[in-house]
Amino acid sequence: MNQPPASSPNLEPGPAAQTVRVALPSGLPAVTYALIGFTVFVYLLQMASVAIWGYAVSQIDWLEVYGAQFNTAIRAGELWRFITPLFLHGSIPHIFFNMYALLSIGTFMERQLGHGRFALLYFLGGFAGNVFSFLLTGENGYSVGASTAVFALIGAQGIFFYQNRELFGSQARKAIGNTVFIIVINLFIGLSPGIDNWGHVGGLLGGVIFTWFAGVRWTLMGIPPEVTLSDQRESREIVTGFGVVLLIFSLLAAWGMFFK
Repeated sequence: MNQPPASSPNLEPGPAAQTVRVALPSGLPAVTYALIGFTVFVYLLQMASVAIWGYAVSQIDWLEVYGAQFNTAIRAGELWRFITPLFLHGSIPHIFFNMYALLSIGTFMERQLGHGRFALLYFLGGFAGNVFSFLLTGENGYSVGASTAVFALIGAQGIFFYQNRELFGSQARKAIGNTVFIIVINLFIGLSPGIDNWGHVGGLLGGVIFTWFAGVRWTLMGIPPEVTLSDQRESREIVTGFGVVLLIFSLLAAWGMFFK
């Protein structure tokens, strides 16, 4: 007796995968431009002070006397020197390369983080770098430059792409690889005399820690093709990131001032 063929399950094909293009934020990076403008203005004041009064000590101008990271002055209670070195530079190539890096990386990171979070990242990274330099460059340590904050931006960029790797796919892997390469090359160059590599390491750590807790975590919202990006990071996480970096490096600074 012939048997009827066994019935096959009624399988319907699922919806085909759809590629969606979503534009990243592209607003005006006002904080980046303001930082560059103010830093260049301060450097012009440095050159003017030398032209009018000459150098205060050796190759140190008068603004550096009152604002550079002098470890002896910090131990005497001049705590503003953990921040003011960000706006002081020792030469035209020094400020040019720092401002070029700030423009290149800062514009992208500010558009992702927003103005307020980006400003926190910049100054926390600069603070962290100068604290590290204060701890590890010796009693007579001296340093100026925005590179501590620039290294914070580099570290933040790497964390940003890592935390959003599902969204960026292969682009994220390439960006993380490029970031690691830039860090390694610059830290190697920083082994040369006259470069504050400990400040770079501290800035890098400050930027990585802050962005790990407080960086943007994009997710797609909506139904294709009407899709937008939404940041899933909560305000309390941003406060946590700020507090963690400030606490860690403030305690390190206090240890360096009172117990080292």
